[in-house]
Amino acid sequence: MPNNQTVLEELFNNYHIDIRRGKIFDTPPEPMSERFNFDKVEGMMVGLAIGDSLGKPTESMLPKKRLSRFGQITEYMPSRYANGHPIGVPSDDTQLAFWTLEQMIEDGGFNPSHVAQRFCRDRIFGIGSAVSRFVNNFEGGIPWYEAGPRSAGNGALMRIAPMLIPHLKAPSWDLYVDTALSAMITHNDSSSIASCVAFVRMLWELLGMDRPPEPHWWIETFVEVARDLEINLNYRPRGGIYKDTFEGPLWRFVQEKVSEAFHRHLSALDACGQWYSGAYLLETVPSVIYILMKHGDNLEEAIVRAVNDTKDNDTIGAIVGAAIGALYGKSRIPSRWIENLSGRTSVSDDGRIFEELEQARTLWG
Repeated sequence: MPNNQTVLEELFNNYHIDIRRGKIFDTPPEPMSERFNFDKVEGMMVGLAIGDSLGKPTESMLPKKRLSRFGQITEYMPSRYANGHPIGVPSDDTQLAFWTLEQMIEDGGFNPSHVAQRFCRDRIFGIGSAVSRFVNNFEGGIPWYEAGPRSAGNGALMRIAPMLIPHLKAPSWDLYVDTALSAMITHNDSSSIASCVAFVRMLWELLGMDRPPEPHWWIETFVEVARDLEINLNYRPRGGIYKDTFEGPLWRFVQEKVSEAFHRHLSALDACGQWYSGAYLLETVPSVIYILMKHGDNLEEAIVRAVNDTKDNDTIGAIVGAAIGALYGKSRIPSRWIENLSGRTSVSDDGRIFEELEQARTLWG
């Protein structure tokens, strides 16, 4: 196994990673309490797969068009990849998250070079442009730490949840080191890496909670971490009402615009429409945080709103599903969503994600 702390320090010293060396890299997470149950880890990962699968068939549709055509989506839709049956099948969100976990199980921890190789081994469903560029770069001989483009898309954030799992028994700041390295494999971008580290910090705290946090916890926790890491201050919205009025870091957009929407008591649909809920992080992160602020007290409603009220609904559904699953655990997820989930990470490996979670429980549970 490589010494990932040394690798990260070299990247900071050589300015090869697009974030600041924040205090979180010297701050270990709090140990899990004796009441901690691996069911919450399973909830995090299965929640990710469920949100992804519920959203996949109508990905990239505007919410109003989706509603008029399909009505409110609360169940899996018939899939040509399951002989027309209403079965949950994965997109790249589930694939990359569980391939990361698969590789960490094989290695006994996180080896960034091996994870990069794993991403290039099989077909990625609906591959995003940044991940496609990474694959081309890496397969062309560029080292993993230089292969990820500077992209503020959501393709790293959607797969970052499993980074917690190898650290459950012995938490240290290595969790955040590994997360930053994992994020930059495909997206060496200030907002992306900062968002991934902030989200992992949030997931860690959610695994230890007995009840939902108060609404502003979601904003405050994200901003506290991301503000200390982001160095790119020039992001601009690409759509929505703030397109011509905002320029700055992602953390400030979240702090200002999500808070404003919450104080105005906007619905998730209306709020996410304001910043145009696509795959750009200035759209994805505010949408995820707003939905969790509004519906973090209801697992099913949070996932349903993510799937119905956003444009990039498979990825936003996956990220919301990971967070709300970490909070409530697999045992609180509606059984119909679990029973009708294919559990695939490729074309026909039904049940694979559940096998991986059993292996992870044996290693780190």
